[in-house]
Amino acid sequence: MKIIVDANIVFSGILNSNGKIGDLLINSKKHFNFIAPEFLRYEIKDKYERLQLVSGLNIEQVMEAEYQVCKDITFISEEQLNHKFWIEAYDLVQDVDVDDVQYVAYAKQFKCKIWSGDKKLIKGLKAKGFVNIFTTDELFELRHKRLR
Repeated sequence: MKIIVDANIVFSGILNSNGKIGDLLINSKKHFNFIAPEFLRYEIKDKYERLQLVSGLNIEQVMEAEYQVCKDITFISEEQLNHKFWIEAYDLVQDVDVDDVQYVAYAKQFKCKIWSGDKKLIKGLKAKGFVNIFTTDELFELRHKRLR
């Protein structure tokens, strides 16, 4: 099952790779195929200082956490998306959070769900009938069912 991973999930995993989000990202390769926009790689590197400050980790530890969390994520270039999905996604997020347009466009292009912890995004999209979104708890429960 393909799942789009958004930035807040990846950052949470880096900040606490031993938590539920870190566990899902690091230990779910057999159950899920995580994908993310290519720009997320650059966004992570751009936030190294902030990640160090918030986590108390040194740069090497942040980089190791990033490696562990991202090693099973397939990063896909935004140029690979069909223009019509960008337009459809923009229509859905323009009054919710336009910064999340790429995740919705990816979900539409690849016919999959988004994994997000952004309550405003989840609520806003569901209010518009877009239900292709997982919370961390939903994804954790799905993996648990698959393990049985």
